[in-house]
Amino acid sequence: MTLDALPLLEPATIDEVEPSGPLTTRMRAMGLRAGREVVVVRRSRLGGTMQVRVGGTDLIIRPREARLVRVRTPSA
Repeated sequence: MTLDALPLLEPATIDEVEPSGPLTTRMRAMGLRAGREVVVVRRSRLGGTMQVRVGGTDLIIRPREARLVRVRTPSA
């Protein structure tokens, strides 16, 4: 499953961030790394940006960026 498909407020663990050049480097620098817990806190209307919480940090990312992050839920 990718981060953009994760239901609201359901915790998941990041499996990997797919390579995408400088964008991947920036995402890892913001804390989106394998093994970290992530939660989707809020989504904007009409498929816009989404607020995700990684550890104690809240980030606003676009759905196309969230599709680069593979996650797994505890129930999976």
